[in-house]
Amino acid sequence: MLKVEHVSKYYGDFKAVDDLSFEVDKGEIFGLLGVNGAGKTTTFRMIMGLLDKSSGKITLNGKDIDYSVTDDIGFLTEERSLLTKLTVREQAIYFGALKSMSNDKILERLDYLLDKFGISEYKDKKIKELSKGNQQKIQFITAILNEPKLLILDEPFAGLDPFNIELFKSEIIELSKKGSIIIFSSHRMEHVELFCKKLVILVNGKTVLSGNIKDIKESFMKKNIIVKGDIDLEKLKKIKGVEKVIEKSDEYEVIISSKEIIKDVFNFISKCSNITKFIVEEPSLNEIFISKVGEAYEK
Repeated sequence: MLKVEHVSKYYGDFKAVDDLSFEVDKGEIFGLLGVNGAGKTTTFRMIMGLLDKSSGKITLNGKDIDYSVTDDIGFLTEERSLLTKLTVREQAIYFGALKSMSNDKILERLDYLLDKFGISEYKDKKIKELSKGNQQKIQFITAILNEPKLLILDEPFAGLDPFNIELFKSEIIELSKKGSIIIFSSHRMEHVELFCKKLVILVNGKTVLSGNIKDIKESFMKKNIIVKGDIDLEKLKKIKGVEKVIEKSDEYEVIISSKEIIKDVFNFISKCSNITKFIVEEPSLNEIFISKVGEAYEK
């Protein structure tokens, strides 16, 4: 288990992280989210022992994170961090050696991952000769070469097409099933929803929302209803609690103020003709993120 307990970080008088706490169990994928400058990168660096905490405690499986445990950690940075004049093989040997892996183990694991990601032919190509998408694959491969017990992924899908996102997704899920603790950060909320069960949202270093995503969505009262059929829009708009009706190509999205309004909308819709769709949608994580970040900035 990774435990972050009441961690703060100052740069001079500036507090970059403010009393942050969360836990990630073995095999869990956890979302650490926030706008640029929210404190995510500082948090990642403290978790890996690259930055000292100003206060608080961070442990991995009950131990402080130092050089005795860093071989069990993998990190994919948002910025490209490859040595572009090296070949893929040389890059892997370099990163693997930093994790105390033998050459035989490095090359065995490299061959397996290159084949899995469909780029075996690039093994002896220089990094700078690869496309941005294939460079991202190599960066990901070097991050998981050591089959880390703790894996930090900062914008892992940058520069990838939908097919390769699926490849990454499959490997991330496989690592979690094998017991890796995974911290996932992305500005694309739909990517976060692919994996994460729990999350923390940071604004200016402070936690503005944390918990289980399912519970967060349930507690976020606003709901959207998708309906399709012959509907009297003016009457629908006059129902108390209906905030807006958005007309789409062949259906309507009804924005309501709280879940208590669902029954009133349903009773009205049930009296309309040719109704072929009535779906109550929970708010997307993107909507929740924008709302909570906006509230934090307004305070």
